[in-house]
Amino acid sequence: MEKIKMTTPLVEMDGDEMTRILWKMIKDELICPYVELNTEYYDLGLENRNATDDKVTFESAEATKKYGVAVKCATITPNAARMTEYNLKEMWKSPNGTIRAILDGTVFRAPIIVKGIEPCVRNWKKPITLARHAYGDVYKATEMKVSGKGKAEIVFTDENGNETRELIHEFKGPGVLQGQHNLEGSIESFAKSCFEYALSTKQDLWFATKDTISKKYDHTFKDIFNEIFENEYKDKFEAAGITYFYTLIDDAVARVMKSEGGYIWACKNYDGDVMSDMVSSAFGSLAMMTSVLVSPQGYYEYEAAHGTVQRHYYKHLKGEETSTNSVATIFAWSGALRKRGELDSNEALVKYADNLEKATIATIESGKMTKDLALITSIDNPTVLNSEGFIKAIREELDKLN
Repeated sequence: MEKIKMTTPLVEMDGDEMTRILWKMIKDELICPYVELNTEYYDLGLENRNATDDKVTFESAEATKKYGVAVKCATITPNAARMTEYNLKEMWKSPNGTIRAILDGTVFRAPIIVKGIEPCVRNWKKPITLARHAYGDVYKATEMKVSGKGKAEIVFTDENGNETRELIHEFKGPGVLQGQHNLEGSIESFAKSCFEYALSTKQDLWFATKDTISKKYDHTFKDIFNEIFENEYKDKFEAAGITYFYTLIDDAVARVMKSEGGYIWACKNYDGDVMSDMVSSAFGSLAMMTSVLVSPQGYYEYEAAHGTVQRHYYKHLKGEETSTNSVATIFAWSGALRKRGELDSNEALVKYADNLEKATIATIESGKMTKDLALITSIDNPTVLNSEGFIKAIREELDKLN
């Protein structure tokens, strides 16, 4: 068959460890045989980020602004152990945090629903979509160790040199400090992205913070959401038959566990990071969740929401067989290719992306799956496939559709 042509490149961000291995398998088996792949490639593997002083991460984000669509592999955010393992110049920041800050978008994550993989929470009947603010807070924090007694303050100096100070703590001994920030413009973009996404998908929207404790920081989020909703979206929500609901984050967690699902749950950056893992795991697997960063300017970055699967990578290096779930990474590619097709009015590319997802789901529902899913499936006598075998099984299903 003739390969599908792409008129505009998408930005390809390669990554680390086992997901990097899967990345190549997916391209070789599931994409390149069908699509004349056109990408602008950036190697965000930790070794190359170190070699380029992390400039490659910034370059990939700027390329996403240029072309509008990106697909990203999972990457390592280094800790002290990684500093030694990779002989790093410094402890480079999270690539995801850097990219999200540059694109100033909202991350929408939703579980991939497959028959035979039932949620751990028995009353969840519909997907729960996590909308995660993608700028600031702990991901842009400045940290300091305190050696002994002393006074810590927040100091803001305005453009005229005037200072405003707030006492943090009078230290009697050693401790630690962390300074966080956010921007009203970014919070406004977050709110509008959430309201627009709720309208486009016709789902109720929940938003939760801890404004009773964080009376200025979190309360600013609450106030901005409420103001934008009342002024711009209240009538639209009523016409669409959907609702906007605000509550405290701890109350939201309790409500989520007792709900049936079928709504968007908007969270601040860290809350969204943690809760999306909780929701995806409870729906089946961390490798069974879609993730897309959407910016107000119309940039889209698709990624796998999970990590680099370090344990499997070490087994792979020893020549041992792995059974690593590649579904989220496959859906990152299908999401990016579909969006590229939509923006370019390339119907063949959109159809291919749809078929890739159908083939992936059909493979699992036929009883062929990786070990993580076999351990939780309700399908009798599933066939457990290794990493490569699972991708090749999807290829067989995909050939039937193309």
